[in-house]
Amino acid sequence: MTAMRPHPDGGLPRGLLLLMSVATGLAVAGNYFAQPLLDLIGRELGVGPSSAALVVTAAQAGYALGLILLVPLGDLVERRRLAVSLYAATAVFLLVSATAPNGTVLLATTALTALTSVGAQVVVPFAATLAAPAERGRVVGTVMTGLMLGLLLARTASGALSELGGWRTVYWANAVLMALTAVLLRAFLPRLGGDGGRRSYPGLLRSTAAMFRHEPLLRWRAGIGALSLASFGVLWTALTFLLVRSPYGWSEAAIGLFGLVGAVGALTATVAGRLADRGYVQIVTGAGTVLLVASWPAIAAGARSLVWLLVGVIVLDLAHQAVLNSSQNVLYALRPEARNRINSAFMTCLFAGGAVGSALASVVWVHGGWTGVCALGATFSAGAVALWVLERLTAGRNLVRVPATTKGE
Repeated sequence: MTAMRPHPDGGLPRGLLLLMSVATGLAVAGNYFAQPLLDLIGRELGVGPSSAALVVTAAQAGYALGLILLVPLGDLVERRRLAVSLYAATAVFLLVSATAPNGTVLLATTALTALTSVGAQVVVPFAATLAAPAERGRVVGTVMTGLMLGLLLARTASGALSELGGWRTVYWANAVLMALTAVLLRAFLPRLGGDGGRRSYPGLLRSTAAMFRHEPLLRWRAGIGALSLASFGVLWTALTFLLVRSPYGWSEAAIGLFGLVGAVGALTATVAGRLADRGYVQIVTGAGTVLLVASWPAIAAGARSLVWLLVGVIVLDLAHQAVLNSSQNVLYALRPEARNRINSAFMTCLFAGGAVGSALASVVWVHGGWTGVCALGATFSAGAVALWVLERLTAGRNLVRVPATTKGE
């Protein structure tokens, strides 16, 4: 069990890091399980396709509220208790979803599940705080790998579990895993206090919003991250439209397995983290934004070539991970006592960018097909490059090597 206990002299043991990585993946996965099951859910609960699709909307709305209203609490209350409480609540809401008698109950519990699933965004800055400064990039990269794998593989796991025992099995299984995770977090996470109640909750929310005013780097990185996730959302929203038509004609199960391709890119997050620890955080961001742009010609060629599509998807996922991980590394070094508020502000913008990208992808697909979708994704990516260049010009810092432990970098 000592492999799960933080080192007295600082640093995060491998066992505890693995637990936190798995915990973030399980939490975020619950928001995506329903996407490939909407038809099954609609038929069993007697609701139409449009009503069933509201399950996805409810998850997005709940998660957005959780980012704004709950994640900042990590700077106010004891963080282990907050994380455990959110994971336990998520398990309860998943259990209710598993027994939902109608669509209304499922919509309500889906929104509540998403609201509390932001426990993952409490665990990420928790890991950054426990990590030694010299290994913060690697630690954050590892935890975010778990989160992205949960996001990408949720659809694949959902399809497999539903084949075994119906759509409710997915919720039962996730509820049990979330409850077990809450127990493990309670057992192995150290106590980590907030500011002892010296700030009221309304004051905490005002302080979160004020971060944008006081921290210019947060504004730049929030914009870069939002554009990066918008590009990411464009791809993964429109990909299903491409794969169901000629020349592919894939089934829903086969499309779900495509998430395994994205997982390859997610696994590279620790590489970006290690480079950030060596002081190359700005180079990682710049390279990531450039790779975002470079991925889209390959994705465009994927309209007729599976090989080019695979290459493009892997490169885009790798690039997004590099941008996300390096940005978190920069932001978590700003103000250690405000990491949860900074994370809340950053992730809210990131989530908004992803939602915009997904929404526009559906519209552009109707009017411009795959070519229009690729142009949209490339535009978001080019915007990320432009913001990174502007950030560097404004900062007037050395682009080649920036110590990872310095403030703001």
